[in-house]
Amino acid sequence: MGGSFEVLNILPITEIIPESPGDWKRERFKAKIDFSWVDDSGNLHPAPYAQLILYPKYPEVRFSGFLNACPKAPSGLMATRIPDRLFFFGVTETGKIIGYVVAPDSGIAREIEEMPFLEESGIFRTFDLNPNIDTREELIHTLYQIHKKQWIPSKRLDSDGNILPCNASNCGGYTLEAELGITPNGYAEPDYLGWEIKQFGVASFDNISNRVITLMTPEPTHGIYVEEGTEAFIRKYGYYDTQGREDRMNFGGIHKFGLIHPKTNLKLVLQGFEPETGKILSADGKIALIDKNDREAASWSFSSLMKHWNRKHNQACYIPSVLSVKETPCYMYGDKVIMGENTDFQLFLKQMAIGHVYYDPGIKMEHCSTQPRIKKRSQFRIKSVNINGLYKKTEIVTLY
Repeated sequence: MGGSFEVLNILPITEIIPESPGDWKRERFKAKIDFSWVDDSGNLHPAPYAQLILYPKYPEVRFSGFLNACPKAPSGLMATRIPDRLFFFGVTETGKIIGYVVAPDSGIAREIEEMPFLEESGIFRTFDLNPNIDTREELIHTLYQIHKKQWIPSKRLDSDGNILPCNASNCGGYTLEAELGITPNGYAEPDYLGWEIKQFGVASFDNISNRVITLMTPEPTHGIYVEEGTEAFIRKYGYYDTQGREDRMNFGGIHKFGLIHPKTNLKLVLQGFEPETGKILSADGKIALIDKNDREAASWSFSSLMKHWNRKHNQACYIPSVLSVKETPCYMYGDKVIMGENTDFQLFLKQMAIGHVYYDPGIKMEHCSTQPRIKKRSQFRIKSVNINGLYKKTEIVTLY
């Protein structure tokens, strides 16, 4: 399925499992998917062992297991190599992948070959079942309407779509999501019309190129943070509040690749990634914080981050906002946005290796000596001027 991990931007996966059998040529990830074949009557037949296998060192992605334990699978067309056969993939709103294959001399195959040019996405040619909607143009137009509203009272939506007041520090994003009708959910898909929506605060719309953007906020998967708990982690690597707030410890500050942070004394490293080639060398690779005794304080496995990054960020729009707190908090959204398309998790790691992407947590523990109350927030961030390094195509677009 191609010589990159770009297919992960298109087909939703349920889990990524690293596999390191010892042979360096076979380092790989196995990505589970919810795949079913559809027959001519529209009935679905699950293929429970269907999966994507990712070989990072080549790199390449293969599709396997699609016939195993599925009695109604089209084995006649898929068990042997047949030149010019066509394989159709469809993705439902709930992340299910539906497959259908036809012989090269079928009526459907002839009809597809006679169609005008289809847009390419990775190795796929794509056509929209609703061709009257251009999602990019629709997003630009909708954001322009929000921009024209000027000051919008701070708010957020609950899971039922009800409007609630918002007084937190990150209400700029919630307010924009409320304007777009985006409700909180646990399904890791792009926010709006297939686009990930990222708001970032600015002092003025005249300068949007050097502001900090939070890319994602995943919790660590390994290390003392997980094994001994967040409280033990903060007591070991945190520091007492520098602004004089009593009985409070923080764990924060910008941690960049290869550098020891002066307050936490932890160094951010990339294990299993080669910056020179931009390739993942180990399926067990991770982003890790290492202390002076070479203990792993906290880490994020590549497999956990890869699942989130590729699917959520393949198409992303970064919208600047200005905050006013004269009476009630209000936000205004700019008329220029940054749009990025076509990403790869290895691009994310490469930007971290050169210092553009960094770890900037906002973790705190209050009432340390009595009943500790902990707030967790692990953040990977970047400045807007460096966004172009995360995508194969970026553009600053003036709304209209």
